[in-house]
Amino acid sequence: MIIFRNTVLLKKHLSGLRKQGKIGFVPTMGALHDGHIQLIRTSLDENAHTLCSIFVNPTQFNDPQDFQKYPITIEADIQKLESAGCNILFLPTVEEIYPGGTGDGKHYELGHLEQVLEGSFRPGHFQGVCRVVDILLGITEPNELYLGQKDYQQCMVIKKMIELTGRQTSLRICDTVRERDGLAMSSRNMRLSPGQRTTATLIHKLLSEARRSLKPGDLRPFQEKALQELRNGGFKPDYFEFAHADSLQILQHWNGKDPLVAVVAAFLGDVRLIDNMILN
Repeated sequence: MIIFRNTVLLKKHLSGLRKQGKIGFVPTMGALHDGHIQLIRTSLDENAHTLCSIFVNPTQFNDPQDFQKYPITIEADIQKLESAGCNILFLPTVEEIYPGGTGDGKHYELGHLEQVLEGSFRPGHFQGVCRVVDILLGITEPNELYLGQKDYQQCMVIKKMIELTGRQTSLRICDTVRERDGLAMSSRNMRLSPGQRTTATLIHKLLSEARRSLKPGDLRPFQEKALQELRNGGFKPDYFEFAHADSLQILQHWNGKDPLVAVVAAFLGDVRLIDNMILN
């Protein structure tokens, strides 16, 4: 695996590789887990070359303390990527990505997608996500971009950004990778205490119950039940919602036909966990 820290040198290297076949790209913020590695393996199966980036993006953290607490495990990350067979790692500094500073940048017209759920609880978050992914795509110009479904709304936002910018990159959304007990793999999980780690499985249990009990009609009784169970379990929930899986329009009543996704975000101590499940 070749490690690049300089944008110019990376672009020159990638220019030569394009003649040999497709390039797959997996952007990350590090603290890698098996979910990230599965994205790498999928890209390796589908492309001639696979590139990963590790960059903790300051512009997508609306809470400065959350940015400061984000786990940094570069040495372990490099080892995992090498073991998986990743070809290239891009390790830029903030100055390399934002040479003019992290002040006001390009605005993306995301509409409804940044007004609901994560958008309402983390104002400015998705503008920061779009900004950094747009910059990274401009540097790497990959054929395929690989993201995990755990960040469901983020996947929809990046898809919208690619459409807005006209970038010639295909988005591949891969299934959420879970622990054996159902907890969605996340870099934030390493901040959970052993007791919290056990409690955290409640999120997946509620999502699975929503899928099992799904039927046309009023969705609010289950939503209220789920929120109360989260509170009883020690969580401080931001939301447990049902939404149209294609538009992310929040639904309180289901007609039995529209594709439906359940989405949840909740604090367990000072760790904010998110998850989702497509229900039908």
